[in-house]
Amino acid sequence: MLIALNKPFDVSCKCRPDPGCRTLADYITCCAIVFNWRSLRVASLAFMLTSTSPTFAADPWAATPVPGITQQEFHFTNGDTQLVGTLYTPATGDHLPAVVALWGASNPLHDMPLYRHLAQGLPVMGIAVLIFDRRGSGQSSGTYQSSVYEQLAGDGVAAWQALARLARIDSAKIGFWGISQGGWLAVLAANHTPQAAFVISVSAPLVTPAEQMDFAVTNLLTAHGYSRQEIQEAIQLRHIWQDYLHGRGSYAATAAALQRGERQPWFPFGYMPTAEELPKDPQTGSTRANMDYDAFAAVRAIKVPALFIYGAADPWVPVASSMERLKDLAKNKPDMALYIIDGADHTMMPPSEASLSVDPLTLGKDAPSVPAYFMIMSGWLARHVR
Repeated sequence: MLIALNKPFDVSCKCRPDPGCRTLADYITCCAIVFNWRSLRVASLAFMLTSTSPTFAADPWAATPVPGITQQEFHFTNGDTQLVGTLYTPATGDHLPAVVALWGASNPLHDMPLYRHLAQGLPVMGIAVLIFDRRGSGQSSGTYQSSVYEQLAGDGVAAWQALARLARIDSAKIGFWGISQGGWLAVLAANHTPQAAFVISVSAPLVTPAEQMDFAVTNLLTAHGYSRQEIQEAIQLRHIWQDYLHGRGSYAATAAALQRGERQPWFPFGYMPTAEELPKDPQTGSTRANMDYDAFAAVRAIKVPALFIYGAADPWVPVASSMERLKDLAKNKPDMALYIIDGADHTMMPPSEASLSVDPLTLGKDAPSVPAYFMIMSGWLARHVR
């Protein structure tokens, strides 16, 4: 368990499954290439050194953490949207590198366990990190449901600009980190920030969200024991719904198909709206635009050093096909590093039945814990922000 270096962290979960996840590719993952142990510096161990039992001031053996970490509430804006989070920095030093963290679709709050390793590990390495509530969540204003990826990435760009104005931050060493859907957003934000120093994408697939969710739903239904025919019926219904969003099919026919689907036991696992939730105008909302998002086009446009990490045991993302596309691209991008981590799932945890769960209890516990993930990322960062 990672510990807070200056005070205990609140690990209570405030999240609930977001209806937007029915169509967004929140879950995505990993790829592995040979890990060069000798390339790591001492700083690479910073994440792991915090993985001890917590001590408290009341304990007679308690010692003051060195280096210390400071945290402060951080406010900034993107247009009319007020965004709020926490900035974690080393207690001392200036000309600091910094990371802007972007969210998985079902993990919108800055204090969720999924991001704790950043808050506790990066400042120990001498790197500041800003983790903020996604628009429409927590203390941040705005609306998530109607937001397209470009808007969400724009919030990341605004965060970068806000950090660049701080006296202790080196504006030439600010980059982006994102997990799952946040991996897509991190790449987009880096592409829209010419001065960005780097980008780290964790568990983000290189297929469209629609394709990714077909992959995930197939695995989800298989894991729950549904037959091949039942899985085909679920995927076919997803395609009927997707066709409607693209103007191919009537509202009446699509609503009727969804009503029939709702009577099937597999429907809750299909990530589709009910007939009652189906919009009568498919042009409204962000679902259609986000469903067709071209992640590979964004990756092709990367001009900064990039690290892509996937889990070998990720049921939510087609890791193998994503890695093949990245390998071809990396031949002409020497600053692109690719990893698939053995024994890691979508959130860089050891695989378990919970790897295919999306519920408040599971989301409240998701926190990276696979050692190779920490060491790969910290080692790569140490080389790119020195």
